[in-house]
Amino acid sequence: MPPPPSPTTNLPNVAAAAVDDCALSTLVHSEPRHSPCPGYPRRLLDCPVDAAARQDFINWILRVHSHYNFKPATAFLCVNYFDRFLSRHDTLDMGEGWPFQLLSVACLSIAAKIEEVAVPSLRDLQVLEPKFVFEPGTVQRMEVMVMASLGWSMRAVTPFDYLHCFVTKLSTVSYSNVFSDSSDLIMGTIRAVDFLGFSPSSIAAAAVLLAAGERCGDPSALHRSINKEMVRSCLQLMEEYVVDTCPLARLRVAAGEPETGQLSPVGVLDAAACRSCSTRSEVAPTPSGERRNKRPRLSAEEEVEEEEERRDREDPEPP
Repeated sequence: MPPPPSPTTNLPNVAAAAVDDCALSTLVHSEPRHSPCPGYPRRLLDCPVDAAARQDFINWILRVHSHYNFKPATAFLCVNYFDRFLSRHDTLDMGEGWPFQLLSVACLSIAAKIEEVAVPSLRDLQVLEPKFVFEPGTVQRMEVMVMASLGWSMRAVTPFDYLHCFVTKLSTVSYSNVFSDSSDLIMGTIRAVDFLGFSPSSIAAAAVLLAAGERCGDPSALHRSINKEMVRSCLQLMEEYVVDTCPLARLRVAAGEPETGQLSPVGVLDAAACRSCSTRSEVAPTPSGERRNKRPRLSAEEEVEEEEERRDREDPEPP
């Protein structure tokens, strides 16, 4: 007869850990089925017009998402549908812009129905000055088209599916703080084409390690199926992308705070949360496909001076 378990052995916790590990393995192995087609990121990079249109409508999606206080996972799921559909329909006409808008509304509606308890009507979902407004019947037909195109596989894997298990692996950190900060970091990647090359598990692991201040931590400690090199590359890109594209981050550096590689998690999160961040290139495409010069980026000192001049113009001193 085997000896009785030691009083210090916590069998329920051991069993729960085994179940979580098995569930994570299932999620990791199912990721390719819920990802855009392999050539999609390159297609966006080669076609600046489509890339710019994609960002414009993702920005609108995020504004509506914030307006209704949807869950973070709803936004990520919506963009997942959006990208998966576009990756399968490379001949979709984006010239007039309305196909992107219709696709955005349909994807957001489907994602809200999956994740949210209270879902606005299709008319109420089209708020915050969209470029086009569609009748509910038109949106419903587009929803069916999207779901059929994606093989009716709407419960896609997102980085948020991994957060709870990954954060609990880090026993020395505050769960609530790291979970919240990781969620913010993931949301900060949603518009950048570069992150389409990383799996949801890699994005989640990079966000958790960065939020926990463990940039040099071993990603495999979170799960054995995690690709270490992919996580490290994603973590580096997460830092570089946020700091390079956010004026707030550049101002922090100008104020004497640490350089890119030494930014605290709070600094990175501040940058990720900045609503003025943009993932567009310095040269913006015109509707005809030609490129026109955008206003060049200012240095941190020039931005501060410009802000002061703007305030002086708005609030002139009394005579």
